[in-house]
Amino acid sequence: MKFVTAEIKGITTVGVLDSTGENVLPLNAAEQCRSGEKIFPDTLLECIQMGDSFLEKVNSLIDWEDVNSFYIPMSDVRLLAPIPRPAKNIFCVGKNYADHAIELGSAADIPEHVMVFTKAPTTVTGPDTEVQNHSGITNQLDYEGELAVVIGKEGQGISRENALEYVFGYTIINDITARDLQERHKQYFIGKSLDTSCPMGPWLVHKNELENPGNLKIQTRVNGEIRQESSTNKFIFPIEEIISVLSKGMTLEPGDIIATGTPAGVGKGFKPPKYLSGGDVIEITVEGVGILRNTISK
Repeated sequence: MKFVTAEIKGITTVGVLDSTGENVLPLNAAEQCRSGEKIFPDTLLECIQMGDSFLEKVNSLIDWEDVNSFYIPMSDVRLLAPIPRPAKNIFCVGKNYADHAIELGSAADIPEHVMVFTKAPTTVTGPDTEVQNHSGITNQLDYEGELAVVIGKEGQGISRENALEYVFGYTIINDITARDLQERHKQYFIGKSLDTSCPMGPWLVHKNELENPGNLKIQTRVNGEIRQESSTNKFIFPIEEIISVLSKGMTLEPGDIIATGTPAGVGKGFKPPKYLSGGDVIEITVEGVGILRNTISK
């Protein structure tokens, strides 16, 4: 099941895609016609916080005999980020592919422990939107294609063995980075937290649709040129370990977002570097999830 946050006729709503991926079912609009009640929250974040009852209500609606008449073609829908405004900072794992750590330094830079930084909630933007080039403060804007994990239930001290039970689903994130700001401030937060520097989407895929999130092909193209190509089976720290480490003494909550790291091929890794310019189109594809496409503003 693929969940979306969408704008339909000027109204933002939570919906699900049909099996073809060409139509969206607006949950509350359909449910109100079926039962006369609005039973779903207005945001996907709040829906996830409902726990198992959310999926039960969605499945009940999808099984309704008249549901097909309420699907809306994607051409009449504007997709937003699945979670347009996260409740807290986005957790990001740094240098989780050995080849990426090496391209930005050397084998000595491959981490021994999970390396984590965060991006502000205000960074999030949706699929097919413009990413601000922030030319007044950076000339080293870079891309990082990543699989993102969305937590589905609260937990602390989660074991690796049980970690995937705490996942709701998966989406794609482009961890846009101002490399010069990152270097100047000697830490990641400012260079990673410019407005629109976290494109997310195009939807949130429920975990039941991905048999093995630890073995997904990932590819990033810039203006059609393949820049990054790898697989999540190259993770230094698998998803289970990331969740377990983050939850040691820190409570993970429904709707928390974890970007799992990017493979080699970022702009900074080329000689000379290939930073982003106005008009560049970035397309990130993750197997089983979809394609996240964005353009750099001119």
